[in-house]
Amino acid sequence: MTQPSFCGPPLDCALCPRLAAFHDANRIAYPSFHNARVAPFGAVGAPLLIVGLAPGLKGANQTGRPFTGDYAGDLLYPTLIKFGFARGRFGRRPDDGLELTGCRVTNAVRCVPPQNKPTTEEIRTCGQFLKSEIESMTNLRAVLALGGIAHGAVLSALGQRKSAYKFSHGAQHGLPGGLLLADSYHCSRYNTNTKRLSTEMFENVFAELRARLS
Repeated sequence: MTQPSFCGPPLDCALCPRLAAFHDANRIAYPSFHNARVAPFGAVGAPLLIVGLAPGLKGANQTGRPFTGDYAGDLLYPTLIKFGFARGRFGRRPDDGLELTGCRVTNAVRCVPPQNKPTTEEIRTCGQFLKSEIESMTNLRAVLALGGIAHGAVLSALGQRKSAYKFSHGAQHGLPGGLLLADSYHCSRYNTNTKRLSTEMFENVFAELRARLS
């Protein structure tokens, strides 16, 4: 059976004026960067969707691939390889040959925001694309939200009340229809430097997902 395609926002999406203006400024400051919306990475037929916050200025906004080019990917992708959700070698660049096997990586907001902080309206605007993406994933069994904002964005995309499913690292929420929503602190350098998130804590989340999806 052929999987449905997913059409996200155009590369030059201008639905959020502040983010569009930030891209324009970055095209001048960093002319070699991707400087456009960042498309999801991985097959639409995957059973697991991993949702981050937004592209990092010198990470995905530079390389054009989610979680590629900054510290967050240095933790995420080796963990995916370790638990069988990816194969190959992660090299901080989109042509490293890394292949996702059984998962897809996306962001709640597809364009890089100033100070890595999207506004509530920007999250809401981009939510239509997250909703469409989830609906297109007909084999989807679990969603992993990296951080509270991603958690809330997923619930909004699914039409669920945020108050009914509280974000907590390591939590697993059974949603109507059988979908599993799992939570983890974001794998950012800030969270690891402050000891809020350790490699062991992060790996435990994926160990449980691997067990649930096997």
